[in-house]
Parts: sequence; C-alpha cells; structure tokens
Amino acid sequence: MLELYNGIQELGDGEVIRMDSGEKIFKLDSYAHNPIIKPQDLGLTWHEDNVLKTGAVFNGGAELFNDHIILLPRCHRNYKKAKFFDEKLGIERNCLENYVSEVWPLISSDGIHFARFQNNVIRGDGTDHQNFNYGIEDIRIIKCGQKYILIGCGKTKRPFKGTNADRIAIYSTDDFLNISYHGIVDSFDTRNTILFPEPINNRYYMLLRFNPNIHLDFLDAGMEQLLNPAKYKKDWEAIYKRRNQNILLKAGNYPHEKQKIGSGTQIINTKKGWLVIYHAVGEINEKICKHYGLSEKIGRGYSICAALLDRNNPKKILCRTRNPIYIPSAPYELYGNDHYPVDVPAVVFPVGAIVIKNKLIIYAGAADKYTILLSCNLDNLVDYLYDYGSCSS
Repeated sequence: MLELYNGIQELGDGEVIRMDSGEKIFKLDSYAHNPIIKPQDLGLTWHEDNVLKTGAVFNGGAELFNDHIILLPRCHRNYKKAKFFDEKLGIERNCLENYVSEVWPLISSDGIHFARFQNNVIRGDGTDHQNFNYGIEDIRIIKCGQKYILIGCGKTKRPFKGTNADRIAIYSTDDFLNISYHGIVDSFDTRNTILFPEPINNRYYMLLRFNPNIHLDFLDAGMEQLLNPAKYKKDWEAIYKRRNQNILLKAGNYPHEKQKIGSGTQIINTKKGWLVIYHAVGEINEKICKHYGLSEKIGRGYSICAALLDRNNPKKILCRTRNPIYIPSAPYELYGNDHYPVDVPAVVFPVGAIVIKNKLIIYAGAADKYTILLSCNLDNLVDYLYDYGSCSS
C-alpha cells in the first residue's frame, strides 16, 4: 500500500470558490497529468485510409483490490463518428456508429498508472451469453464483504439506434480473473444502477435512473434478487411499478440538471451520511464556467454533482449541491484539439471512487474517450455540502 499512499499525496484537496455573486462553489481538483489513460496507451487504434484513428477507454468503475486499484473501463475501436437529430431535445447531437463496447480490467499500484490485468475481458457481444449482444458499458464495482458485485449496462440494441435498449447487467468476482455472469434485469429500461455497499435496517437499497431522475428502492428478496434476476422477475417488475413513489433526486431544479441526472460512482459511507456522486446534463452558465477558465457558457454539458443521504434512512436527503463540483473545461473534456480529439464533447462522467486516508479519488470518463482522475479531501466536500447545499429533492 505504500506506493499507493505515495501516489495519492500529490493529488489535490479541492477548493471552495466565492463567485462574484457571493455564492460559493466547490471545485474538485483535476490531476495535473490528466488524462491518465488514453486509448493509444492500450493499443486501441486502427488505420483508416492511411490515417491513424484512436478508440476510447472511459467510464470505468474502481475499487481497492490486493493493495492495488482495479479499474473497469469500457473500451472500443473501429467505429465512426456521426450526428443525429434528437427530436425530444430539438437539437443535433454527436453519436458513434458500428461499435460494441467491452470492458478491459486494468490495475495500478499507485492509482495513476494503469496496465491490462491478465488481458482479461468482459464481453457483451454474444460470445459469453445471448442476453444482450451490443456491448457492456459503465460497470460500477461495489464491494460487499469479500465479494465484488459488478453492475453495468447491457445493450440489447445498437447504441444510439433506439430506445428501450439498456438493461441492468450483473456480475460478481473474488479476483477479477474469474468473473461470474448472473444475467440481466429484463423488466425495464434503465442504466446507472448502484447498490449500497451494506444493508440498512436489513434492507439492500440501490439507486436507479428512470429518465430523467434518480430513484431509490430496495431489493424485496435481498441480495439473491440481484444475483439471480431471472428468478425474481416479479420483484423487479414491482420496482418498476412503484418507481414514481421512489424518486430521490429530481432533475430540473437547476440549469445544469435541466435535462437529466443519473448516479455516478459507488456510494460512499461517511461519518455524516451516504455520499452520492452523480452526473447531470444541462446548461452550465457563464458564472460557473468563468472559474474553470472558460469565456462562455456550455449550452449542453455533463457535469459532476453531489448529495448526502441520512445514514439510517437513505430516503432522507440531508443536502445536495446547487452547482456542479466539476465541469468539462480542458480540451480532452470539452471540444478537443489536434492533440486530444474527442468523441462526444462537453462530457465528464464519474463512475469509480475510492477513499484513501480521507482523500476522495474519482475516476471519470472524459468526452467518451479518455479516463481522468479528480480528487478532494473528503471532509472538505462533506462540510461544503452541509454549509452550502440545498435540502430539497
């Protein structure tokens, strides 16, 4: 662990910034040498018309494992960039065509430099099962005792090619070499599902995203419902039926959350409550952008936010951020440049989080192409939430 402890010493503690209006925002620190993982680092490249193309390595769940950090990013290559008109939003959006994501486990001794872990791969292309054939995405790692529960999104249709394509896909492992697949929840369309790491009052709670909000519910049949989803189909259907009763955090309260919000990293147990790091999609105003070195607003962007839930009653929101704690601002997060091309602009997407010596380390996807590292002192963030957060849902 010494190398890991040494590695995190150079990471920042975050800061509270007073805006011109007098309002205070919290800003996570971005590691000086971000992005920490680029597609070319893993050989995710190909040639097209004699031009070198780079793939993507992003949105990886993270957890401590044998004094190392394990990371599970989704990886893909040999795809094409395209655009489509989003009729619901009334805007043209970026998309990718002809790819099937797979997850490559990576490992690091210092939390910064990563390499392939035994060349292992988690596939969602029909090789290992037929439940979904169009990729596995955005796996979160939840450590429950000595077992690691892996919850991702299994695609039943080609990405960007239709609605009702996302399914909760469940795996478990003890060593990240032998990974057991438990199936999908095929009762409804959802993604960004995260299990609480321990039962609360003998109930296993989880966060789900039913667009555009974050919902909180519990497993009626306990952990077995998660590890054997086909057997408990009726229990999953019950969760869907009561979804409107179980909205935890609503989208639309703030401009940067106007379009939608969704769970981010695994849930973190703190002395003052359950810390929920989540992502939001909406307009990021000039006042916030100014403090990230930007001269104008971001019309549509992903940002990182936080909330704190009561330890004994997670349905009770103690506080949530009124403003993002991180926004896309560097070229590899925002619109790209010659050195850092991007696939989907203005995206930062938190998926993995680890706390070491009170340092919160967040692994996030950037522009659907890279992996970045963000950090803060955990107490600093929790105190900020208490002092300046909102208590509304």
